[in-house]
Amino acid sequence: MYDPITLKLSVDPLVLSALKEDVTSEDVTTNAVMPTAQAGEVDLVCKEDGVICGLQVFRRAFELLDENTEFEFYVQDGDEVKKGQLMAKVRGDIRTLLVGERTGLNYLQRMSGIATYTHSIAVLLKDSKIKLLDTRKTSPNNRIFEKYAVRVGGGNNHRYNLTDGVLLKDNHIGAAGGVKEAIMAAKEYAPFVRKIEVEVENLEMVKEAVDAGADIIMLDNMSHEEMKEAVEVINYKAEIEISGNVTKENIAKLIDLGVDYISSGALTHSAPIMDISLKNLHRI
Repeated sequence: MYDPITLKLSVDPLVLSALKEDVTSEDVTTNAVMPTAQAGEVDLVCKEDGVICGLQVFRRAFELLDENTEFEFYVQDGDEVKKGQLMAKVRGDIRTLLVGERTGLNYLQRMSGIATYTHSIAVLLKDSKIKLLDTRKTSPNNRIFEKYAVRVGGGNNHRYNLTDGVLLKDNHIGAAGGVKEAIMAAKEYAPFVRKIEVEVENLEMVKEAVDAGADIIMLDNMSHEEMKEAVEVINYKAEIEISGNVTKENIAKLIDLGVDYISSGALTHSAPIMDISLKNLHRI
């Protein structure tokens, strides 16, 4: 759940922007059928099994329109829900319920889809010491929601943005003139409290990264046999992360390598939405 300051400074402006995207001047349909205020109630219903996530954001989509909107939740973020389950009742001005419906559901469906997909992968790693990480492959302006959903699903967040930590990728290495040069430059520039991670693609780069004193070495798109050799070369001199086309279908094959982290962009860029609806709107 977002703390009050994060909610006000970071979440609310984005939700408000999404509402403005949906209503540039007026909701013509709602104004046609509901010209004056009328109290109503609607059910929040899950239409497939999954892990629910984003209830607080869903709520804000209505409260930013009318702070008097009332909610009765029967589940909380992280709960596993079933198809047909009643998850909440929302009460308020029917005009508010109609205007906020799509925006609220868009956030809830997307975040629940990510939490559900992440959970399906996290359970495959539950008997190992490997931490499942996300990436920065998120929808623009939605990272604060999508990375939260990863945590709710049982995953962990890699760096939030470019300010969080040093990650030397292929183009940084190319710009610096090599693995050693990139690591040395980062060591000289970065504050001492920050770890230096370097992305490598072959065993020669692995050896360079170890010799230069990288804190974390990311094995990117390497074959299973190459990764086994790389782990032996590193030999506990750095933490090890695996990345590159990691999905639910192939992650189990990586457990025996003895690495510390597995990162997957698929957690955010390939998770399908979870089907959720607001149904049975009626006057009260």
